[in-house]
Amino acid sequence: MRGSAVIAIGGENLIDTVQTALPSGEITQKHNLGGSPYNVSVALARQGVTPHYLTPISTDGFGEQLAGHLQRQGVVLTGGRRPNPTTQAIVTLENGIPNYAFRRNDTAERAVSVADIDATMPDGVTHFHAGSLAFAGSDDANAWEEAFHKAHQNGVSTSLDPNVRPSLVDDMPAYRARFARLLRSATIVKLSDEDLTAIYPDRSHSDGIAALRGSTSARLVIFTKGPEGAECWTRSHHVTVANPDVPNLIDTIGAGDTFTATVLASLAKAGLLNDPALAQLVTDQLRELLDRAVQAACLNCAKEGCSPPTSAAIEAVTQKGMI
Repeated sequence: MRGSAVIAIGGENLIDTVQTALPSGEITQKHNLGGSPYNVSVALARQGVTPHYLTPISTDGFGEQLAGHLQRQGVVLTGGRRPNPTTQAIVTLENGIPNYAFRRNDTAERAVSVADIDATMPDGVTHFHAGSLAFAGSDDANAWEEAFHKAHQNGVSTSLDPNVRPSLVDDMPAYRARFARLLRSATIVKLSDEDLTAIYPDRSHSDGIAALRGSTSARLVIFTKGPEGAECWTRSHHVTVANPDVPNLIDTIGAGDTFTATVLASLAKAGLLNDPALAQLVTDQLRELLDRAVQAACLNCAKEGCSPPTSAAIEAVTQKGMI
């Protein structure tokens, strides 16, 4: 490993209560551990990169499961525990695609302040990743936004994955304004086709990407397109890759988080998760980076819920070396 990245992760942890309709008409429920930044932490650990998770976790029964799972994966918990309840997402699957409803008022993962985040940030941090519900609104979103800008100002590389949940955003114009501010402090921006539609609703995807790229100084912008693969841009290069076949697709829960974590892990292990190195990436490196990330995301889709693959599992299907 050529780099010694110290990665901090900020954003929600929650329980995905997945509801599935059986042929008989009966509705079954299964409780899965989740939350986009939580999933990114798990996926990074499974690829041999130790993340520091900054968000508080509840002391309730669900929180015990969430914290225990992170610790077993090798994630460092710096955010502490809170007596507030765990956030819950009610997930309904339609043809394998998840739809979400949330119970998130006064929950543990929202009990953060600027001082809390400063206190839980690891010494020597080199990269800060945040996104999803961290920026959905209210005082916790303000705290995470300030932490994101502060990391950038301190020379820490940053990554932003909006993972927009419109049903949780009370004021979409204010959310879009926040996203525009965050773009100015982002080193890496990754977003999906659904994110792009939510943030730039009156634009085509190509026009939305052009607007985004014109609003950020990010070294790397990545756009995932579900079954159509992914593409990325630097200031000098543009690369597009296709998805491999997923003959045993179960669901897409956590696919985007697995993709994001794979990008970060690949760059970190190659010593490239920093502003100067990202500025020098060339086409072959970018293509291998995206290929590896889509392979990892597709491996996740062949399992129920978010179950990110290990580095060994990814290597077995890519048959490629690191960047």
